[in-house]
Amino acid sequence: MTFNGTWKVDRNENYDKFMEQMGINVMKRKLAEHDNLKITIQQTGDKFLVKESSTFRTKDIEFTLGVQFDYALADGTEVSGTWVLEGDVLKGKFTRKDNGKELITTRTIVGDELIQNYSYDGVDAKRIFKRA
Repeated sequence: MTFNGTWKVDRNENYDKFMEQMGINVMKRKLAEHDNLKITIQQTGDKFLVKESSTFRTKDIEFTLGVQFDYALADGTEVSGTWVLEGDVLKGKFTRKDNGKELITTRTIVGDELIQNYSYDGVDAKRIFKRA
């Protein structure tokens, strides 16, 4: 239950380049860099409820570890995949429905920060969240 709590984005690393690789246009990328994303995570056993709220949208995502589900990213890109817990790392492995390419996301708690890493088509990025 380490991930439980509310997390507010603090800073990004290589996020613009990652979004560009994902095919997100420059206008949406500029907006996304200042989305004030807040993530609230509630874990009960192997079930997760994640509420994402930003300047642009609020979305509730429910998933069970190891069970495939469909999800639409903030830009509308549709993916399908699973989250698993490997030690203290929450690892998501998703496949884009439009081109079949893989998006890997990990969430790790380091001190008072939630580190969310992304890897897509050879580009890595990171968003760092602080407890809200």
